[in-house]
Amino acid sequence: MHAPPTETPMAPPTAPRRRRRTRTFGFAAFAVSLLMAVPTAQNAFGADAKAIEGGGDLGPNVMVFDPSMPDIQAKVDEVFKKQESAQFGDGRYALMFKPGTYNNLNAQIGFYTSIAGLGLNPDDTTFNGDVTVDAGWFNGNATQNFWRSAENLALNPVSGTDRWAVSQAAPFRRMHVKGGLNLAPDGYGWASGGYIADSKIDGQVGPYSQQQWYTRDSSIGSWGNGVWNMTFSGVEGAPAQSFPEPPYTTLENTPVSREKPFLYLDGDDYKVFVPEKRTNARGVSWANGAPKGESIPLDQFYVVKPGATAETINAAVQQGLHLLFTPGVYHVDQTINIDRANTVALGLGLATIVPDNGVTAIKVGDVDGVKLAGLLIDAGTTNSKSLIEVGTEGSTTSHADNPTSLQDVFARVGGAGAGKATTAMVINSNDTIIDHTWLWRADHGEGVGWETNRSDYGLQVNGDNVLATGLFVEHFNKYDVRWSGENGKTIFFQNEKSYDAPNQAAVQNGDTKGFAAYKVDDSVTTHEGWGLGSYCYYNVDPTIVQGHGFEAPVKPGVKFHDLLVVSLGGQGQYDHVINDTGSPTSGTDTVPSQVVSFP
Repeated sequence: MHAPPTETPMAPPTAPRRRRRTRTFGFAAFAVSLLMAVPTAQNAFGADAKAIEGGGDLGPNVMVFDPSMPDIQAKVDEVFKKQESAQFGDGRYALMFKPGTYNNLNAQIGFYTSIAGLGLNPDDTTFNGDVTVDAGWFNGNATQNFWRSAENLALNPVSGTDRWAVSQAAPFRRMHVKGGLNLAPDGYGWASGGYIADSKIDGQVGPYSQQQWYTRDSSIGSWGNGVWNMTFSGVEGAPAQSFPEPPYTTLENTPVSREKPFLYLDGDDYKVFVPEKRTNARGVSWANGAPKGESIPLDQFYVVKPGATAETINAAVQQGLHLLFTPGVYHVDQTINIDRANTVALGLGLATIVPDNGVTAIKVGDVDGVKLAGLLIDAGTTNSKSLIEVGTEGSTTSHADNPTSLQDVFARVGGAGAGKATTAMVINSNDTIIDHTWLWRADHGEGVGWETNRSDYGLQVNGDNVLATGLFVEHFNKYDVRWSGENGKTIFFQNEKSYDAPNQAAVQNGDTKGFAAYKVDDSVTTHEGWGLGSYCYYNVDPTIVQGHGFEAPVKPGVKFHDLLVVSLGGQGQYDHVINDTGSPTSGTDTVPSQVVSFP
C-alpha cells in the first residue's frame, strides 16, 4: 500500500474584495489592470497564500556522483540489490553523474531506476565501464525487464559490447556507446523491447532474441538481425528496407521529433535543457556540439518531492513554475492541470502518479508546447474515466509550430494492485507528438483479472495530425488503440491482446470476432502506419479467435506498411491481419502472418 500524502493542504483562497466602480479609466488604471492579471500567488490563491519557491534540492531519492567520490560501485550496487526484482515495489531512484570520467564501473540497472549523465552532451560524462541490464533475476527471461532508463552518457564497455536486455518502458536515450550494444540477456532468452533514440552506437547493435525494436534519430555501426519487427526512422547506418525478410522497416527520416528534456549542470547550477522540435530529422541531435534548444534554470521549476499534494502542484503551475518530479510515488486526490503553454513537467526515476477517488491524473490544456516526460501513471482502485488527457475534444486549434509532446510517459492498470480506468490516454490536441509510450493493462502481478483491472481502451486519439513514434499498447479489454483524428501517423506499434479473456463471447464485437488491436475509425480519410505488430496469447481460453489485428476504412488516403500478427504458441488465433486481408495464423509454431502493404 502507498502512504497518502502528508503535506498540509494550502489555505483556501479568500473571498475577493469588492472594488468601487469608477468612471475614469486612464493609462495608469490600465497599467494596474495588466499587473493584476499576472497570475501571482497572491491574486490567484488569496491574499494570504504563500508563494511557492522554485528550485532547491533534488530530494532523498536522487543520488548525485562525481568522479572523486569513493565507493561509487558499492552505492550503485546497493540500489540494484533493492531494485533488481522489485517489479511492483515503491522504490524509485535516479542515479545522476556529474561530467567527468568514471573508471571500472558497471552500473546494473533494476526496476524504477534511471541513470543519466549531467553534462549538456553525452560525451561530457564517460564511463570506462558499462551500464547493464540482464535477466538473472528471472532465469534469463528478459520479457519483464520494464520501467528503467539510461540517458546522456558515453560508454567504453569493458568487453567492447554493452548489454541492455530490456522489454517495454526502458528507453535508451542520448547515449554514446563506443563499441557494440547487445539487446539480449545472457543465454539469449526471450526479450520484448524496446526503444533507442538520439543515440550513437559505434559498433553493431545485436538484437538476437528481441521480438521487436524501434530506433529513432540515431547513428549505428550496423544492425545484427531481426525476429518479427525491427523499425527505424532517421537512423544513420540502419539496414535497408526489406520487410518481411528480414523484417526491417526503414524510413530515411522522422517526420517530426523533439527530444526529451533533461536535467544537466551548467557549472554548479542545475538546469533543464529543452531540445527544439526537428522536422525530417536524421541522426543524433548533438552531432555538431551543443544541441539546439532552451535552457531553463532549476529555480523556475517546482521541485516535487514525496508528500507533495496535487493542490500544491497545481498552485505551482498557476504561479508560472515548471514541474520537476523527483523519484517517488505520488497519490493525487485531484487532477494535475497543466494549462499554461510551454510548461515542462519532467519526471526523474520513473516518478509515479496514482489518481485517487477516480480522478484523471493529468490533464494538459489545449495550449502550445507542453512537454510531459518521464512519468508513470498507475491507475487507482476507483475507476478513472482516463489517466492522461491532452487538450479539449473537438478543438480546431493548430499547434503545428509548437506541438505538445509526451515522451516516456507510461500508464499502468493493475499489477501493483487492483486499478481501473476506462481509457489510459486520450489525445485531443491537434499535432501532438507521442514519443515512446507503454500503456499496459497488467497480465500479472496483484489485482489482475478480466474485471478486476478493467480498462477498455488504451489510447484514444481524437486530434488531427497526431504522430506516434514508438507506440506500445497491451492487454486492454476492447480496442488497444482507437484513432478518430485525421492525418494520424504511427511509426512502430507493438501490441499483445488481453491474455485473460474468459471466452469468445467476452471479446465479441458485434459480428466481428474480437476488438482490433489498432482501429482507425470509418470516418477517417487519411492515416498512415509503418511497422505494426499485434500478438495474441489467450491462455484462459486458447480457442478464442481474433477476426483481425488491425481495422481501417478502405480509402486512398489510409495506408499501412509492414503489418504482422502472431499467435504465441497457438494460444488463440487470427483470421486475418487487417480487415479481411492477410492469411490466418495457425498451429503452435509462433509464425507471423504478414502484410507488406495495405490496401
